[in-house]
Amino acid sequence: MMRRPWLSLLNVTSLTLLGLSACGGDDGIGVSETTAPTGASISTAGSISTSAGTQGETTAATTSNSGSGTQGETTTSDTSDGTTADATASTTVDPTDTDSTDTDPTDTDSTTGVLPCTEAECNPGEFCNPDTGTCDPGCNDDTDCQGQTFCDVDSNTCKGCLADADCSLGTVCQGGECIPGCNDNQPCQGGLACCTGECVDPLVDLDNCGGCGIPCDAFPNADPLCDMGQCLLGACVGNFQNCDGNNANGCENNGACACNPGEQIACYSGDEDTKNVGICKEGVATCNAQGTEFGPCVGEVLPQTDEVCANAKDDNCNGQVDENPDADNDGWGVCDGDCCDSVGPNCLNPNLVNPGAFEVMGNMVDDDCDGAKDNPVPACENGLASNSSNALDYAKAIDLCQFTTENPPKNQKKWGVISGTLTRADGAQAISANAKSIRPGFGNNIAPQFGTRLAVLSSGNAADSNDTNPNFAAFQTGTDNGANSNAPADWLAANGNQFPNAPGCPQAPSTTAFNSAQLKLRVRVPTNAQSFNVQMFFFSAEWPEYTCTSFNDMFVTLVDSTGMGNPSDKNIAIYKTNNNQIFPVGVNLAKAANGLFTQCTNGTISQCNIPANYNGCTGTSLLSGTGFDINASACGYNGATGGGTGWLKMSGNVKGGETMEIRFDIWDTGDGVWDSLVLLDDWQWSVQASQPGVSPN
Repeated sequence: MMRRPWLSLLNVTSLTLLGLSACGGDDGIGVSETTAPTGASISTAGSISTSAGTQGETTAATTSNSGSGTQGETTTSDTSDGTTADATASTTVDPTDTDSTDTDPTDTDSTTGVLPCTEAECNPGEFCNPDTGTCDPGCNDDTDCQGQTFCDVDSNTCKGCLADADCSLGTVCQGGECIPGCNDNQPCQGGLACCTGECVDPLVDLDNCGGCGIPCDAFPNADPLCDMGQCLLGACVGNFQNCDGNNANGCENNGACACNPGEQIACYSGDEDTKNVGICKEGVATCNAQGTEFGPCVGEVLPQTDEVCANAKDDNCNGQVDENPDADNDGWGVCDGDCCDSVGPNCLNPNLVNPGAFEVMGNMVDDDCDGAKDNPVPACENGLASNSSNALDYAKAIDLCQFTTENPPKNQKKWGVISGTLTRADGAQAISANAKSIRPGFGNNIAPQFGTRLAVLSSGNAADSNDTNPNFAAFQTGTDNGANSNAPADWLAANGNQFPNAPGCPQAPSTTAFNSAQLKLRVRVPTNAQSFNVQMFFFSAEWPEYTCTSFNDMFVTLVDSTGMGNPSDKNIAIYKTNNNQIFPVGVNLAKAANGLFTQCTNGTISQCNIPANYNGCTGTSLLSGTGFDINASACGYNGATGGGTGWLKMSGNVKGGETMEIRFDIWDTGDGVWDSLVLLDDWQWSVQASQPGVSPN
């Protein structure tokens, strides 16, 4: 057992003093030469005071009896080396005093009177208590702890550890116990890392994944996971799924995944009956990167809406090759050039779309299947001779600029003018060379309604005051060119072989068409047209003197068509009132309604018949330079000029795809003088039916 040095010295000294006491005298104590440690002071009974000198020196003590001096008084002793010791180095003790500093040679313990113990006397698991001199439970060295723990000699208690080194790896000493922990001098065991005083496994620890202080952040809608020192996506929470396989965005899909990213399946979006028939075949759809759906069907071939002709393929995947379907029953099959044979995104009315249709402006449809939307027929009237005798030039002048033949191949069977003639009203005899012209305008203020030219027909000369080829001739009294003929036979028969006149006005004295002129055009109607309209402007020198007389010059427009709603006599150059009264175009329109005869001077009319008043004139500016603005006289009335209607819209109905004919006729009635004239321009087709007749433009 380990011994404490100062305890051993005390025991030896005590024993020595006991021995010395036995050899002393009655009145004093003789102290033999005894060596004591430096600074040790020993007191005994009988007021013996001993001051220790330097180790190895003999100290002589001066004795005094109990009666000499006062208790506690300082005395001086001489030392053997002739020096004087300070009084504080010794203490005078009253023999009767029991202070612990007094040492009685017969007393075994200065406080208890018990003989002090020694460590040798104490059993294992005990220590010699210097305060009590007894063997108390505890320890003085590790053997007292029976080798299982360590002795804390300061508290004489057995503890699990005194320092970190007493603990196993991965634990540290705290409060005498080994607890889990680590530091720079006390490492972890088993490959664990020491992070902020704790042993962690960096391969799996979420706060120290791959190294100390490297936490695994949370993933969206998923738990984090540390695996082999790498932060990974853990389990998804709730209904969320990691459909795209991308750990960076966590579990992004709320619900089941539709497919695995990159997964491919066969697909076909067409009718199952057409799959793998003809040119049609399946494609492949690939799951998107998010795993939420399959992408488009790549590589599939679907049926074409229309069969491609003469390519030896089944393009619409119906099991037939190069058939010519006509699903819309418009008379044009796919192989005839019909670009829209059935309803589709760009064609809502297939029966109105084919190569025989006219282009409807502004509907964003390729109506005529020429590959372009809303493209008008190019203008064709520039450079036309004013005195042309070619009827097709007059068609161009009124803006009928597409031409065709009577019986073209089906894929060329477009709408257009087939043929035309310039004759007298009977359709047989030659027209007067001066009765027709093509002009860039008429008079000083009248311009074409469309394009750059307009057509002119007249019962006199088709020229204004400044024109040539043909030249101007005054309309009043007029020119009798001798080009007389019968009126159109079918129209005349439909009117009871009489010239119709405005209600209340006298009949014409004959059915001769004096100085007549006719433009006849044969036209294939567009398949999508139900009507047409053309602009007309009628002038007459009969105004105002011969208004409502038998000398009512006529302008008629006869339409041969199967279109519904046209007048029974074919003439659309009429005005029909609300009570079904018919007024043919002429000066007698002034009796029908205001707004039909407007270019004139208000006042007394019909000076050659029964005078009447008219207030429907709006001005004479459009008469300027026309020749109808020249003052002349008739029936004794001086200063009268001619008059005109202004531009009127004349409409008629047709049947789509038919071949129609139209005849524009003008003549003098009752005689060959006091001429009339008509301007024609701006032909237009319409997909809507019309109310046949004329109306203010």
